[in-house]
Amino acid sequence: MSAAQDLDALYQEIILDHYKNPHGKGLREPAAAQRSADVHHVNPTCGDEITLRVHVEGEPGSERVADVSYDAVGCSISQASASVLHELLVGKTIDEAMNVHGEFLALMQGKGTVEPDEEVLEDGIAFAGVAKFPARVKCALLSWMAWKDATVQARG
Repeated sequence: MSAAQDLDALYQEIILDHYKNPHGKGLREPAAAQRSADVHHVNPTCGDEITLRVHVEGEPGSERVADVSYDAVGCSISQASASVLHELLVGKTIDEAMNVHGEFLALMQGKGTVEPDEEVLEDGIAFAGVAKFPARVKCALLSWMAWKDATVQARG
């Protein structure tokens, strides 16, 4: 097996692990001091759906992602991507989270030519191979686009 095949196998394993053991799944109510927003996004090309809730806390300018929870139906890629999003963004400031969002978006839109930054994306690097398949990019981005919309709403 070549090094590239080994890497692809590892990435597939990471995606399957997040699919089978999702982080953040199940909509949760916000704590008293948190602001939240819910959005529902659908990928019409494949039928994947997500209802995502973002909880934001803190003063404007220093707000943090307190929690991300979701209910979703769809393929392993869309489900795993939501799990990775939860793992990467909860606890970060909104600015830090938006930076991670931008890195993931660039990776997914790079058609397999973008070298992912493992320090920023952690398990998100597993989606580098998905970027080579345009039909699957929307699956991977579904939760990320929902997160951005919900975060803008939660911030008011």
